[in-house]
Parts: sequence; structure tokens; C-alpha cells
Amino acid sequence: MKQRPKTHHKKVLTEIYDTLYRAFGPQHWWPGETPFEIAVGAILTQNTNWGNVEKAINNIKRQKALNARLLYEMPHKHLALLIKPAGYFNIKAKRLKDFLGFLINHYGGSMKKMEAEDTQILRERLLKVNGIGEETADSILLYALGKPVFVIDAYTKRVLQRHKLIPDKATYHEIQELFHKNLPKDTALFNEYHALFVRLGKEYCKPKPKCEGCPLG
Repeated sequence: MKQRPKTHHKKVLTEIYDTLYRAFGPQHWWPGETPFEIAVGAILTQNTNWGNVEKAINNIKRQKALNARLLYEMPHKHLALLIKPAGYFNIKAKRLKDFLGFLINHYGGSMKKMEAEDTQILRERLLKVNGIGEETADSILLYALGKPVFVIDAYTKRVLQRHKLIPDKATYHEIQELFHKNLPKDTALFNEYHALFVRLGKEYCKPKPKCEGCPLG
């Protein structure tokens, strides 16, 4: 696949953002009342839709257990039952506990202390936690902790490939660098841009594209 020359990237990425923002308006991402709730949501949303995650988080809230230590000390079976709507509940209960153990052991259970950590050091640490890949780690960094890190997901990749901004085999890091090098490192911008890609991917840039009426058409 022939790519656009690199000098175009800055201009094209800005144009894409402006076009999507005009078409869709602000997306108000990520749903969640606290940084901790957002981090829990980022882990639970793997391989499921947001509606299911909300049900799981509401179950935890009804038990008044949306707290790092309470969830960490909760018996595995009980936690798995609460998050059952999010699917893969046994695996996710273990992943959630691994994250909670990390949060408690490194940062005393405080998202505020985690936020104070250097972004690169924190990202490397998060990636060592069982079940946290790059997309989940970056979602926690951007949405829960307000750090300017661009989240790459399947929607983003698909849109960029179809607009010939990245090669088919581009790595996560290569795609992320496209944004980091060509846009201001701004949390609000990265937050909104990623959310707009998700909206576009769900409504138009599907696996079988619906190009008619697409804002980027």
C-alpha cells in the first residue's frame, strides 16, 4: 500500500480531527466518575461492549465496593460474580486483582500517587501487569490519569489504513508515534480524537465500510 508522504501527516491528521469534530461534536469520554472507576472500566472493557461494562461496574457500586482494597481482598468467586456481565469474568477477575495488587503495592492504592509517576516508567510497569496490553495501559494513562498518550485501537488502525496514512503491518508503536510526532501533546485533544475514531468506526468505518455519508468521504 502506497503511503502519503510524511510531510502531509501533520496537515491530514489535523484535517481529520477537525472534520470529525464538526460532524460528531464532543464525545464526553471516558464514562466514569473517578480515575479508579475509569481504570477498572479499561480492564473490564476488553473483548466486550461498554453496556456490559456499565452493568458490571454498577454491580460493584451496589455492593459499595468500588475501592482498591475492598476489591483486592474480595474472594475471587464473589468478584467474578459481580463482573459477570462483562464476560470472561474469571479471567477478568484475575486481571483486575493483578492490577489492584500493583496499585496497592506500588502506590498504596492511590490513583493520585500513580498519576504523579513519570509517564514512561508507569507505562512500562503497567505493561508488566498480567492481562494489561498496550491499549489498556494507554487507556488508563490517558483517561484515568490525564497523561497525553494516544490510545490505538482497531477502529483507529482501520481508519488510518483506509486513508493510506499507515502501512498494513504498522505496529502499535509506529501508529502511536504518528500522533505523538505530528500533534501537540495535549490530553484533551488525544482524548477527543480517539473517541471520535471510535464513533466513526462504529457508524461508518466498519469491517465492511459504509462510505456513503461518511464525514471523511
